[in-house]
Amino acid sequence: MKIYGIKNCDTVKKARKWLDEQGIEHSFHDFKKDGLDDALLQRLEQAVGWETLLNRRGTTWRKLPDEVRDTIDGSSAHSLMLENPSIIKRPVVEHEGSISVGFKADDWAQQFSNA
Repeated sequence: MKIYGIKNCDTVKKARKWLDEQGIEHSFHDFKKDGLDDALLQRLEQAVGWETLLNRRGTTWRKLPDEVRDTIDGSSAHSLMLENPSIIKRPVVEHEGSISVGFKADDWAQQFSNA
């Protein structure tokens, strides 16, 4: 299992703590420290879609100019996420060939009960 996110993100902290408490081994890839390249982002987008990856609730999104938010599409979202990985919804989880986004303890308990 591999977790992608940002170390200081509260949701990522909760998710990693939950995994540790369940005894589920995982590795962590910090977008800010370890980077985000085009190939990884394309793979994530193909798996879940750019709309799922783009966090429209965070402060990074809210700070964008209206014209950027109003005209966002797949191409511009891709460029925006590469330039500023903070705008990616977190955590992104890669497990047994599938990719999921976000953390809800109840959902994870069902999804990763056999991890």
